[in-house]
Amino acid sequence: MTNKVAMERTRMVKAMEYIVRQVNDESCMNGWLMCGVADGDIEYGDFAPVDDNMEYYIEDDNFAELMELFLKTMKLASYSGGLYCGNVVSK
Repeated sequence: MTNKVAMERTRMVKAMEYIVRQVNDESCMNGWLMCGVADGDIEYGDFAPVDDNMEYYIEDDNFAELMELFLKTMKLASYSGGLYCGNVVSK
């Protein structure tokens, strides 16, 4: 994997983790909490493109599964409370 690809995937994993933390209904997050990014692996708001702790998450199969889980989480959230960020709830 090239450095560019690793950086893109790292950014994506961190962005997904950040967005999932904005889900308004915690019950929608159960799958992510069980199978997504482990607690403590990404500091809240960390968007640095390089991170040595991300190797597992950016491997091809793991990355594909994580993106699929993110999409499922967002679909659930869209039906149950949406997202909450900056004192605003999505419509």
